[in-house]
Amino acid sequence: MRSNLRYIFFTVLCLGGHAMVAFAQTSEQKALEEKRERLQTEIRDINRLLFAEKKEKGNVLDQMEGLDKKITVRQQLIRVTNQQSNLLNRQINTNIRNIGKLRSELEEVKDEYATMIRKSYQNKSKQNRLMFLLSSESFFQAFKRLQYMKQYTDYRKEQGAQILAKTDELKRLNSDLNEERKVKEVLLAQNKKAKDQLFSEIQTQKALLGTIRKNESKYASAIEAKKREARKIDEQIEKLIRNAIAASNKKSGSTTKSSSKFVLTPEATIVANNFSANKGKLIWPVEKGIKSQGFGIYSDPVYPGIKHQSNGVIIATDPGAKARAIFEGEVIAILAVPGGNKGVQIKHGNFISTYYNLSDLSVKKGDRVASKDVLGTIYTNKTNGQTRLKFYLYQNTSRLNPEEWVYRL
Repeated sequence: MRSNLRYIFFTVLCLGGHAMVAFAQTSEQKALEEKRERLQTEIRDINRLLFAEKKEKGNVLDQMEGLDKKITVRQQLIRVTNQQSNLLNRQINTNIRNIGKLRSELEEVKDEYATMIRKSYQNKSKQNRLMFLLSSESFFQAFKRLQYMKQYTDYRKEQGAQILAKTDELKRLNSDLNEERKVKEVLLAQNKKAKDQLFSEIQTQKALLGTIRKNESKYASAIEAKKREARKIDEQIEKLIRNAIAASNKKSGSTTKSSSKFVLTPEATIVANNFSANKGKLIWPVEKGIKSQGFGIYSDPVYPGIKHQSNGVIIATDPGAKARAIFEGEVIAILAVPGGNKGVQIKHGNFISTYYNLSDLSVKKGDRVASKDVLGTIYTNKTNGQTRLKFYLYQNTSRLNPEEWVYRL
């Protein structure tokens, strides 16, 4: 009897363990599904924001960069979908093993229960049970026999309940197995579609590469023009930061002649500490959009041997979108690059955020702003229909990677 009770206890523990594994797999599957949905949204945004007009007026370089970005995200999507499919395979195989084990256990319990029922039927008369008690050699033995009879009856009830529970569990596992197989079929179909789209995009990319390489001098000229524009913006941003540091330190009465580090007041120290405490949690400088170019050194999409330097990030968004402050602070400068567009610099203690490529401004130098306050309208390129914000982040005169500071940038 005790061995049977231990067996029941062990079975319950095993079922509990399977439940924990199933829970972990479900959590992992949920995380992968959320990631896959984000990547699908990003691809839709790339199509909408980086290929703004169906009939571009010839800016092959922009098309190439947009296509390169889309191919990268599409490859990530395929990898995540493969991970989901592999996880489902493991879940399906686990369920198949559990179903086989549960069926064996169910047959074993049924056989044992049937044996008990037959024995109970053979000894079912009250007279037999009474004689069993009366034939005891002592009161203590009679008491123990009475307990045994009660335990035997309870154990029969437990076995009956266990058969029902295992039958229900078997039905649930079979149902889960069918659902998992359906989900896997959908994932495989979606992955095949994604691979077909990826192949098509790679072919388009190859065609664009052929177009560009037929006129390398024109491509080289466009690249050089972009580099000159970026250098011009970077130089003005850093010059304005140095000027702002010098002016701020002079205003505070500091005797330091350094123009590379703010001398902070107690109030500015609080703002700087709060800004630093929000690293990785700062809001996007636009309400919605996608990162079309990240921070740091990156390879040219046409000639990977050529490297480019990005001192900030570029965010593509919708026409008419507004730039917004990522944190509270003070407007310390307005950028106006000759032949370019406008920009705003905001000081957050000793951190400076810069928002460039604005067509009009909603703030002026000296204004105090709060998080999410509108700074201006982002410029929309009339040639390709693209709306891009160039966003930079500094601590004093040191460049920072905005991707490490802004949430999921």
